[in-house]
Amino acid sequence: MYLPALPRMGADLHASDTTVQLTLTAFVVGLAVGQIVAGPLSDALGRRRPLLVGLALYVAGSVVAAVSPGIDLLIAARALQALGAAAGLVISRAAVRDLYSGTAMTKFFSMLMLVNGLAPILAPVIGGQLLTFTSWRGVFVVLTGFGVLLLVSVALALPEPLPAERRRPARLGGVLRTYGRLLADRAFLGYALSASLLFAGLFAYISGSSFALQGAYGLSPQLYSLVFGLNGVGIVLAGQLNGRLVGRIPERTLLTAGLITAAIAGTLTLVAASLALPLPAVLIPLLFMVSSVGLVMPNASSLALAAHARSAGSASALLGVLQFAIGAIATPLVGLGGDGTAVPMAATMAGFGVLALLASTLARRVSPARREPRS
Repeated sequence: MYLPALPRMGADLHASDTTVQLTLTAFVVGLAVGQIVAGPLSDALGRRRPLLVGLALYVAGSVVAAVSPGIDLLIAARALQALGAAAGLVISRAAVRDLYSGTAMTKFFSMLMLVNGLAPILAPVIGGQLLTFTSWRGVFVVLTGFGVLLLVSVALALPEPLPAERRRPARLGGVLRTYGRLLADRAFLGYALSASLLFAGLFAYISGSSFALQGAYGLSPQLYSLVFGLNGVGIVLAGQLNGRLVGRIPERTLLTAGLITAAIAGTLTLVAASLALPLPAVLIPLLFMVSSVGLVMPNASSLALAAHARSAGSASALLGVLQFAIGAIATPLVGLGGDGTAVPMAATMAGFGVLALLASTLARRVSPARREPRS
């Protein structure tokens, strides 16, 4: 929601574009750290309690962000927001694994892409419109209210999906052994890296598109938010298409198709930006690059979590940590080329798209590790 305000935020706080982009990096790092903690805790305590604590932290971070007098405190507030938001990311995936398996799990992950896709559709559009009558601080006030709404909703309406008899103690030694076993499962690691590297390409777009499209191509905050929303529609449509195809086409095939689309589209975006072609020549392959997330993420997540029902929280946490840790690398790469050019963003997206396709071979070429019993 605050992406359209990034340029204004830098001017208001007397910070460079690269420094302002650290508010995104801090959020990504906070998400990675928070998921490492929230995943095992949700395996031990159930899903509800860690989620409630996480939402309370998110609300607190949003309040601090809204009143931050300088960029340093704003970066810290974004990190606090992320520590809370991490619980939602981990627990949503783990709860799906608690309740579903096999094709049904993949279909549900595809359904979640509808929810996840609506966020990039609605949030920047709302943020762009909010900027017509308020500052970037008003955006964080709205996020505070949204966090309070989620906190109340979870407290009053969310049932506990993980029964007590299926919980595991969150002892440090056991947690470390679980993470070690997950990292030793080369199939899990291959699927997780495929998703994570593509997510890094997506994060390069998220962190760099406001500067690239508004700076290099002169889009207004409102028009930029509409372009950003259109790409969100692409994620939704690809996710719903995946939900219809899964069961008739193997998940691995759908995953590979999404990764090939991302690699080709990312490369075409880079070519168009490097040659300074007109805006449509950039936006069309950019749409396909972003939309490929709707094919890749449901299948990669389902295949990665399929064999780990008894440690779904930890597996979900590791999957998320890899996504956001690698995604954090994208932001400084996007800022290397300076202002007024889309080439660094496009190059970063293309590079991570190709790497994601290469990483998928790790999962395809190895025999799956020993599987946990299905729940």
